[in-house]
Amino acid sequence: MSLDPEDWGAVRALGQRMLDDMLAWQQTVRERAPWQPVPEEVKARLDEPAPRNGMALADVYEIFRRDILPYPTGNLHPRFWGWVMGNGTPTGLLADMLAAGMNCHVAGFDQSAAVVEKRVLAWMKELMGFPEAASGLLVSGGTVANLNGLLAARTVKAGFDVREEGVRAGPPLTVYRSSETHSWILKACETMGLGRRAFRRVPVDAAYRVDVSAMRAMIAADHAAGLRPFAIVGTAGTVNTGATDDLPALRALADETGLWFHVDGAFGALAAWSARRELVAGQESADSLAFDLHKWGYMPFEVGVVLTRDATAQLAAFQAPEAAGAPAYLRSVRQGIGREATYFADRGLQLSRGFRALKVWMSLKEQGAARIGAAIERNIEQARYLASLVRGHAELELLAPVALNIVCFRYAPRAVPETALNALNQAILAELQLRGIAVPSQTTLDGRFAIRVCVTNHRSEDGDFAALAEAVPALGAELLAAAQSPPRPS
Repeated sequence: MSLDPEDWGAVRALGQRMLDDMLAWQQTVRERAPWQPVPEEVKARLDEPAPRNGMALADVYEIFRRDILPYPTGNLHPRFWGWVMGNGTPTGLLADMLAAGMNCHVAGFDQSAAVVEKRVLAWMKELMGFPEAASGLLVSGGTVANLNGLLAARTVKAGFDVREEGVRAGPPLTVYRSSETHSWILKACETMGLGRRAFRRVPVDAAYRVDVSAMRAMIAADHAAGLRPFAIVGTAGTVNTGATDDLPALRALADETGLWFHVDGAFGALAAWSARRELVAGQESADSLAFDLHKWGYMPFEVGVVLTRDATAQLAAFQAPEAAGAPAYLRSVRQGIGREATYFADRGLQLSRGFRALKVWMSLKEQGAARIGAAIERNIEQARYLASLVRGHAELELLAPVALNIVCFRYAPRAVPETALNALNQAILAELQLRGIAVPSQTTLDGRFAIRVCVTNHRSEDGDFAALAEAVPALGAELLAAAQSPPRPS
């Protein structure tokens, strides 16, 4: 029994309507609020048992239009600046549709999808300043890309056959990164069997960059204690403030100590495509580099990249050893589709992989790296513009240097005591989101709650940031007035 439709014409007509609807959804995004919560009645309708019998596709689509489409994260909107989320493009939308239609299994094989991914990775190496002989892989996102890099580091630098013998066969392994680290590194240490204690949290300076001298001292102390340091992690664009570590100094420290140098460039690395590439200088010297194209590359979720300078290191971490041998059903053959059957699977954790590369290939072919880089440079300038608006307002306070594209600030009128500012700014942030004005996110810096604006949005205009700078003090004044007003009699 086939699952293909009985009436291909009806499906084609409905599919055309779906495509038109989604293109219109992107085109008219500014006409909607950046975000709205999912109503309880919608959640109740979606809370249903597994369907045992099907229904007409047209009816399913109407449920999607009513209960799912109106309530996304909202990151397509020009006033969405929360966390670090890209916005997608019509080209990416179409590419994902085409990739789903092809439905390729990209473990390797002699197929166009594999050829395209290899070409995309060659472009990434060129754009990031990595050697042509380097290796790489497209993955789901930064967490997996960073894990891939650290697994290569562990394999090369452990000092024993960790894949064969396990981590307990040698001294405890340690890895070094700043206190501004993203949580991926804790997950990585847990996943690799090292435990969270393997992560050495190095302090930062006033600009939130890692203290290289402190890192050197920690490495020396751990060596003396019989531990096995194996990797240094630098950051190109920290999540909290957008700070970039002194990457050339970290490269020098890695050479001095014999450690692997990995750079987490989840979003900041893409500044290398812009005229402001000096802001992330030194990342091209890394042994491995991780970054996301679905963040500052403006491509649809999900597509991350890991590049590894020494191609043999990535293979050593993931390819089946000769002693173990690949299963007969996965061995490559000289002729036929099975040539290089596990080319990509030999370089990462996944065997089953989708055609992520198509949206990257189509986006770069249509937009070009220069145009994407210009959008990145514009975002950097917009962050500086917002910072200037904050500095120019008597009741707004900038809480961190604007190193790249993140602005952390708060509403801080002199009449409000410091002890009340955190709760007040939390309330302001909630009102910004609930009223559909804008979607920043939050962080805490030195105990101070910050409204955090991460500018990775190609749809934002200067007027959007001016509106935010006006809305924050206006909401703050409104909330203060409401708190001081006596309750109305019942």
